[in-house]
Amino acid sequence: MLLEQYFEGLHHGNVEKLTAIFHPRCQLQAPGIRRSRDEWLTLVAMRESPAKRGDPFNYRILSIDIQGEQAMAQVDCPLLGSRFTDYLGLLYESGEWKIVNKMYADRIPSQQSRIKGAPHAICKH
Repeated sequence: MLLEQYFEGLHHGNVEKLTAIFHPRCQLQAPGIRRSRDEWLTLVAMRESPAKRGDPFNYRILSIDIQGEQAMAQVDCPLLGSRFTDYLGLLYESGEWKIVNKMYADRIPSQQSRIKGAPHAICKH
């Protein structure tokens, strides 16, 4: 399963495994950060892997929304002393699923509450 490969690739710093599941033109984005897949993979290769640090393997799927040949997965990734929520955009093309977009943020309560009224600025019902 693609998400299991994602978790294993992150945990072990396995750039080959991650390369296989990310589309070459994937963009990785966080507030104030924009990276290409290859820029991000270079950083992954340079850092000590969570497995080598002795970090536990506690990655979790929070939700998956599939609409035909596209999907959005929200996953919980405890990495390098932090805890990230990743939003992975996936497309099914040429007989396989690939991650085409990754948005991520460190889940720090002060950052979550920092933007007052954010839900209403995005979508007002």
